Amino acid sequence: MPIEDGENYDFIVSGAGSAGCVLAARLSENPRHRVLLLEAGPRDHNIWIHIPLGYARTYINPAVNWKFESQPQPQLGNRRLYLPRGKTLGGSSSINGMVYIRGSHGDYDEWRQRGCEGWDWDSILPFFKRAEDQARGADAFHGVGGPLRVSDQPARTELAEAVLRACEQAGIPRNPDFNGPTQEGCGYYQTTTGNRRRWSAAKAYVEPARRRPNLVIRTRAHATRVLTENNRAVGIEYHSPHGRRIARTRGEVIVSGGAYGSPQLLLLSGLGPAQHLQDMGIRVVRDIPAVGSNLHDHFNTYLSWRCTKPITLNDLDKSKVRKAAAAARYLLFRTGPMASNGIHAGLFTRSDPRFERPDIQVNVFEWSTLERSINRVVPHPFPGFTLSPVHLRPDGRGTVRLASPDPLAAPAVLFDYLRTEYDMQAML
Repeated sequence: MPIEDGENYDFIVSGAGSAGCVLAARLSENPRHRVLLLEAGPRDHNIWIHIPLGYARTYINPAVNWKFESQPQPQLGNRRLYLPRGKTLGGSSSINGMVYIRGSHGDYDEWRQRGCEGWDWDSILPFFKRAEDQARGADAFHGVGGPLRVSDQPARTELAEAVLRACEQAGIPRNPDFNGPTQEGCGYYQTTTGNRRRWSAAKAYVEPARRRPNLVIRTRAHATRVLTENNRAVGIEYHSPHGRRIARTRGEVIVSGGAYGSPQLLLLSGLGPAQHLQDMGIRVVRDIPAVGSNLHDHFNTYLSWRCTKPITLNDLDKSKVRKAAAAARYLLFRTGPMASNGIHAGLFTRSDPRFERPDIQVNVFEWSTLERSINRVVPHPFPGFTLSPVHLRPDGRGTVRLASPDPLAAPAVLFDYLRTEYDMQAML
């Protein structure tokens, strides 16, 4: 039987990712609220989390990365897609590429058109500004003094400039701020960094709140079931190094496990499509067909190119001397290749000129890989770079289901990429 921890909370937040960190910090601002934040992974002490270029290491590190794989994708030759997700305080904000992109104004306005009142661009812009500590200063689109540091790239690179000039020659205008009046165009990305270190949700929100007596943070605490009584969530069961435990709430359980983890936890709790739960041998608490359905995400590919000059990060990887020099520059001066995420530039454009806003993003990675898999990342032995087209609004819709009733097993994630003619033509 689970062990009762003997404590009650006003709020239990399951998952210390980008949203969970914010929720726990904001809820605990009220000293009368006792808040429990649960995270399945460890604290964010791994050094590679905090070095901007270090995410190349966390990309395949199971200590801080769930390393999910999709189910075989029918339209992709039954290939499985690698789905890296953060497994540490800060969640994926602790292992991602740190590119700061809010999204197109029209995306939010479409949410309102679909019935989400208060989620249109004009309504949410004040909250974006309040969250920011923008290195460029405050203006109509940006704020200063907020918890999230946003910075420019440490330098403009020869490779990025060459790609941006090519974009301009192709008729794509320069855009100095992808988070400003318009998203369309080509230019340099800003990053969620401060003092040339990653500024994750944990760094921005949890670290300043960590010493509050009413905020309890438990890492290596893997939520396994939401407890319900009389159609109400009353607590959560979780697996810890000390065995199974239960935490109870007199207020709310907030499920914040991400696009894959949240539906998985609800399904494990008997909340979801009844037939699927019965197939898994899980008692149905409530038949909710929508749980785990309507999954959609960006679809991206990688196109690698050989570079005629030794100006890419591949050259750094080939030489121990260059690696040592780069490490010294970063440690002593916070400069050099390790001070950057290696994704300096990109572009947003429309696959069809009749569209009102961009549906294609292209990232410029200043390296290329011979192998890029769930377990290995091997750069090419020559100078290279990668253009990564991203379809921002694919038609395909997938599902998150249980692969097993075992709460510690990975979920079964199935996308539906390239199902429609539009999805295929957009990527071409």
